[in-house]
Formats: sequence, C-alpha cells, structure tokens
Amino acid sequence: MFNKADRIKENLRSEMYPSIFCLGCGIGNVLNYTLRAIDECHLDFDKLVFLSGIGCSSRLPGYINADGLHTTHGRALTFATGVKLAKPELSVIIFTGDGDCAGIGGNHFIHAARRNVDMTVIEINNFNYGMTGGQTSPTTPIGGLTTTSPYGSLEQPFDLAELAKGAGASFVARWIPSYAYETIACIKKAILKKGFAFVEILVPCPTSYGKKNKIDDGKEGWDWLKEITILKSTFNKLSDKEKEQNKKMIIGELQNIERKEFSQSIGNI
Repeated sequence: MFNKADRIKENLRSEMYPSIFCLGCGIGNVLNYTLRAIDECHLDFDKLVFLSGIGCSSRLPGYINADGLHTTHGRALTFATGVKLAKPELSVIIFTGDGDCAGIGGNHFIHAARRNVDMTVIEINNFNYGMTGGQTSPTTPIGGLTTTSPYGSLEQPFDLAELAKGAGASFVARWIPSYAYETIACIKKAILKKGFAFVEILVPCPTSYGKKNKIDDGKEGWDWLKEITILKSTFNKLSDKEKEQNKKMIIGELQNIERKEFSQSIGNI
C-alpha cells in the first residue's frame, strides 16, 4: 500500500521536473495542496480533467499525470464549461492567475459563476502578470510598482473573492500558502461542492512584483502575505467601526450556498 506521499508522487509527470517556478513563489505549494485534497476526496484520476490558460500558474496541469487542456489566454473557463457540459460525470479543475482569470478572462469568469457551472477554479493571485513581464494586473494594489506602473498603480484593484460572491458562485474562499492544512481542507470542500467553486490563493512573486516592491525573496514574501491579510474568524470579532476601517484581505471560507448547477438545467431541456 502506498502512503499519501507515494500516491501523490505517482500522479506527477517526473519528466517535467525540475519545475519552471521561481524559488519561494508558492505555486508549487498550490499544486501540492491540490493533489493532497484530491487524494482525500478519493477521486479517480481517469475521471479528472485539469484546465488552464496562460501564465505561471497555468503551467500546473503539465506536471499532473492526467488529462488536461492548456488553453488560450483567459479562456480556460470557456473550455472548462464545454468539458463539463459534454461530460458532466468528469470532475473539472482549473488553475488560473489573476491576469488570466480577471484581466484577459474577466467576462468568462463572472458568467461561469453566474451560470453556476460545476467546476473548481483555483485562482493563484500574485498581483501582477508575473510570466509576461510583470505588468499591472486587475489585482495590483494601489501604489503597487510594476513594469507598467513605475510610479505606483492608480487603479482600484478587484477583490476577486467578492466578485465571485456577487456573481453567484456556490463556494468562495481565499487562503495564503502558510495555512497549509486549512488550504487543503478548503480545496477538498470546493471539489466536492456541486456548482461553481472559487478558491483564491495569494502567493508572492519574488522575481517580478517582489523585486519592484522591495519584498525580498523567500520568507519575506510569505511574511508580507500575512501582513496584508486577516483571518475571517479574527475579522468577525472586530467592532463595526474596526471592520469599516479594515484594509486587509479576508482569508477563510467566504461563501457556501446552495444553487442549482448549470449542467443539471441543460439536462432537463
């Protein structure tokens, strides 16, 4: 009998290593957490399909020994919708980034959530277009330095978890990699949820965003994520005034509702 580590290793494409990811970026951790969550769900890899668009995070399906689609920039959710409607028995998991999901693919994102298509979207947010040159993305904080905002971003960033909630997603959560067990449990919950499940995982980008904003490599990037976030359980204990003044991103499970899933509606026509 394989232990969990052996089972996870069996589901990786060894020929793809070493990975392309920069040291300390956290994307490799997301892959680890996702595979551990899948293992705990006891899912058959022959009934899993992974999709992605373009970006650092979108390279993840290439490391998994399972069926996958590496699609065009921002279009992963449209392909995923097609896969789910054609083969509703499959479990559909998407890896996407802040630029891929909310910039290039923003319209597809809100409409997949609105339709409540049964898929798990793991959005890896590093606050810039990390792979294509470090440009400003829809989640770059005000004042954030990027190659296209050398004097600091002036644009109000999207809160993608709130956007998913407002669009009607059945399940919405946000975590950072240092909460490993909580993130694994959350991804497991998202996979088992019927409907559109959105899990945002904030990660540092040491090569692009980190260097420009004086967030040093390694531990400093992970510490920075702790500084800009607040646990939902802690936030709930704040006074109304403190909640209004809170500027930190809330992490934890943010929405879990019951809605009819889209492919069920299609099947009834």
